[in-house]
Amino acid sequence: MSKIRMGMVGGGEGAFIGAVHRMAAALDGEIELVCGAFSSDVERSRRSGAALYLPAGRVYGDYRSMMAAEAALPEAQRMQFVAIVTPNHQHFPVAEAALRAGFHVLSDKPATLNLDEALRLRALLAETGLLYGLTHTYRLPAG
Repeated sequence: MSKIRMGMVGGGEGAFIGAVHRMAAALDGEIELVCGAFSSDVERSRRSGAALYLPAGRVYGDYRSMMAAEAALPEAQRMQFVAIVTPNHQHFPVAEAALRAGFHVLSDKPATLNLDEALRLRALLAETGLLYGLTHTYRLPAG
């Protein structure tokens, strides 16, 4: 058996929620971060990937090139799902790109910004048959 291979979009240096998702994914030892597009700034993404000990060839400058490059890898090497931890307005575009490239999605909330995007997401999920998860579990304690 091998670990489930996760990619991440967003969550690079200076981002709080990316580290939280990586820690949660590592809790049971069953998920391995294998690639990422950690920032819209290419150099910041590269620094983030290096800090996470990822090979330079698996750290991408943007999510579109990440989806294309990962989909081109042999199935046993490519990511199996992507965690989306970007600013909210990017959740749907990244999920759409991932689903169209054949990857399962785990997205931070909100899934979309409006009803039109939500309906498009529902149609994509029905079309692809891929899995989609939405995280609601991370919050700061009240008080």
